[in-house]
Amino acid sequence: MTDNDVVPLRTPDLSPAAPHSRRRAWTVTGLLVVFMMINFADKSVMGLAADSIRRDLGLSATSFGLANSAFFLLFSVCGAAVGLLADRVRPRWLLLGMALLWSVAQMPMALGGGVAVLVASRVLLGAAEGPAFPVAQHSALSWFPDRKRNLPGSLITAGTTLGVVVAAPGLTWVIHHHGWRSAFGVVAAVGVVWAAAWVALGGDGGHAADIPARAGTEAGAPSPADASYLRILRTGSWIGSTAAFFSTYWLTALALVWAPSYLRDGLGYSDTAAADLVAVLWAVNGVALLGQAALTGWLLRRGVSSRWARARVGGITLIACALCCLGLSQLAGGALAVVLLIVGFGLPGLMVSVSVTSVAELVPGRRRGGALGLMTAVVTAGGLVAPALTGHLVDTQGTAGYRLAVLLVGLLLLIGGAAAVTLVDPARDARRLAA
Repeated sequence: MTDNDVVPLRTPDLSPAAPHSRRRAWTVTGLLVVFMMINFADKSVMGLAADSIRRDLGLSATSFGLANSAFFLLFSVCGAAVGLLADRVRPRWLLLGMALLWSVAQMPMALGGGVAVLVASRVLLGAAEGPAFPVAQHSALSWFPDRKRNLPGSLITAGTTLGVVVAAPGLTWVIHHHGWRSAFGVVAAVGVVWAAAWVALGGDGGHAADIPARAGTEAGAPSPADASYLRILRTGSWIGSTAAFFSTYWLTALALVWAPSYLRDGLGYSDTAAADLVAVLWAVNGVALLGQAALTGWLLRRGVSSRWARARVGGITLIACALCCLGLSQLAGGALAVVLLIVGFGLPGLMVSVSVTSVAELVPGRRRGGALGLMTAVVTAGGLVAPALTGHLVDTQGTAGYRLAVLLVGLLLLIGGAAAVTLVDPARDARRLAA
């Protein structure tokens, strides 16, 4: 074969260069940030109103934890199924359907349902919210080429943080002044408003079917686009990203449901102070996400590999947070405990963006929705276990149960951080998929 027979594959730069295209890309990204804010505001209601719900419905800590775990019963299955569907159906309509289902799921509790209705509504809400994160990321990343995905990817993830930052004080006020059922009505109404805005302004971008190029690829030779889902799931990058994301999601599920109660019952803070500290914790998470996006973008522009710029930045951070959680598990209160809580619980969220962008770099656009959906399905299984297990520990061990739960989080973060540092290398695995 001569040099003339070699046809380099080049991915056209479909970056939204025109001003109106850039505005549309960032408008859609902004709407998706709000989408994830509503998603996590929905999740936070149960934790913020935990004491009132348990008192009014006569629930033990274990029963309350099981009711929250019911949220994740169909979460993983639907996350995987709709993620795969997003490779064939326009994400715009999937996102609209999810938002409307969220609102429908919240209304029974707003109108006076009991324990059975609570569990059923949480199962429906979990089924509708399971695909939210991978489909939102898939939709946002379709507007940007790989080198520009760190910021929009981090902003979508930051929406999860902003949702709790806004919801914690706002919904706490609603709960105290109008009762916990009214909080469910508020988040349902906000979901409907978002759906109307999405119909008017939402859309899908031009990078949905982009294929990572390989300089010098021969005509007819295999490319990453030919890789099956099974081959993608066997790469070190997918496995390491998923393990790190799993440990982060376990912590997220624990924090959403039990952080307010831990601050009140385990560390002795008032309801108002606990809500404020929860908001601070999630604000730190948001700052960490944007800081990671800026640092990773700066490193990538200077030629640093994504193995270091993404995976090792995230993995080393997880290991540091693991040490904070292990130290926190030995404390029963005080200023140091709050500092360790905020750092240990606040920083790991940046690994979410690292995991998503690492997998997005590895896979072609037509496999992205499925790869992210399958990763989310594995990851969110932690949400099924963490709330129920923590409730059981609190019922059997009292306040010491909180410390045991934090100890377990520290060990999981340590494993996740080590997996990110040692296994994730998207460039290497992309070459292997194309070999």
